Formats: sequence, structure tokens, C-alpha cells
Amino acid sequence: MFLMVGKTGHFLFLEEIEDWNKQLLYVSNVMEEWTKTQASWMYLQPIFDSPDIMKQLPAESKRFKSVDSTWRQQINVAKQTPSILVCCSKEGLKEKFMEANKNLDIVQRGLADYLEKKRSVFARFYFLSNDELLEILSQTKEVRNVRPHLRKVFEAVADLIFKDDDTMVTMVSAEGEHVDFVKKVDPKDRNVEYWMGDVERMMTSSVRNVLEVSIMDYLEKPRVEWVRQHPGMCVLNGS
Repeated sequence: MFLMVGKTGHFLFLEEIEDWNKQLLYVSNVMEEWTKTQASWMYLQPIFDSPDIMKQLPAESKRFKSVDSTWRQQINVAKQTPSILVCCSKEGLKEKFMEANKNLDIVQRGLADYLEKKRSVFARFYFLSNDELLEILSQTKEVRNVRPHLRKVFEAVADLIFKDDDTMVTMVSAEGEHVDFVKKVDPKDRNVEYWMGDVERMMTSSVRNVLEVSIMDYLEKPRVEWVRQHPGMCVLNGS
């Protein structure tokens, strides 16, 4: 039907198709940048919602807040303008999301560098995923929140026993064996990567201590009684 119209009508129809194609292509490009922003924002938002992370990464936090403001503003616009053609056809919207993605990439690189610095101080953090490590770092004041991750950080340790003042005094194996620390570990006013290093060193000293005690005790008690009173590690190595 359209091919039967005159040349003028034919060209008008082609022009209309080109306008639609241009508009839909722009909407597609906007949505591509928008969904990319959304994915990064959803990952970073709970991280930078933590006061501890914001304090340790001030530059990244400031940059993320700028993107967060843009994101929330555009979401409100989308709620008020449900038509995708109207909402996504606004001039400069694509560039706005491209700039947001550029800033989020910088934030993620800064976050990766931050995690690498923590791991360089306490290498056993390499056993944890980024999300697991961030869960610990985002709650540095709540030192007991490290407990769910101990099995990954220390293969044979399932838990630590804390005093009311948050000092650590005993380590517990998966089998329920207790080994008291030679000296308590105090995490007060210290970053987690440093007091976790203290825990590691105290574990070594405490195992040496209980091994020595078990060897000395071997000469004074019947073997069956001795085996039952000492950790399996000490029995296997000391006997």
C-alpha cells in the first residue's frame, strides 16, 4: 500500500522509519548504560552504607554518593514517567549514565585496592572472597562477627571464645577441643587485619605450650587418662 503512494509520501514514510530507528536505538543505548549502573549500584550500595567503609574510603564514598544521588533522582523520574520512550529519550541521559558508570568503575578499583592492602597485612584474608572480607571490614567494631569466617581463615579452628570485653582467650576446634591462649588477644582500637595477625601468632604460641604441657604430663599419668585429657594434636605429636 505504501509503495503505491507518490514519491513525497514514500520519502515521508522512510523519514518516519528513520526517526523511529534513531529513537529506539538511543533508548536501547540508554537502557544498556542504565542497567550497567544498576548492577554496580546494587553491589556497592550496601558496602558504602557502612560507616566503617565510608570512613576508610572517603574519596570513593564521596564519588559513590554522587552516583547514588543521580541514580535515585532518575528512578523517581521513571516512576513519574512510566513511558520508556518519554523517560529514556531525554537529551543527555545517556551521557549522565555513562559518567555514572565511569565513576563506579573508579570506586570499584579503589575498593579492590583497599581489599588488597588488607590482605597484604594479613595474608589469610586471601582465603576469603571479596564479599566475605567486606562483611568483616564493614563491621570492624563488632569483632565477634569474624566468627562465621574462622573456618576458612584457619583450617582447624571453628570458633573463638570471647570475654565480655571482647578479648579472645580460647580457640575451639571443629571437634570441640579447647586450647586456651597463653595470653589474651585484645582487639580494642585496632584494625581487624592486625588483631587477626595477633590471633594467628597466639595460636602458634598456645599450641606449643599445650604440647609441652602434654609431654611433661605423659610421664605422670596412665596413657589412657593422658590421651583423654589432652587435645588430639598433642596426643599424636607428643606420644
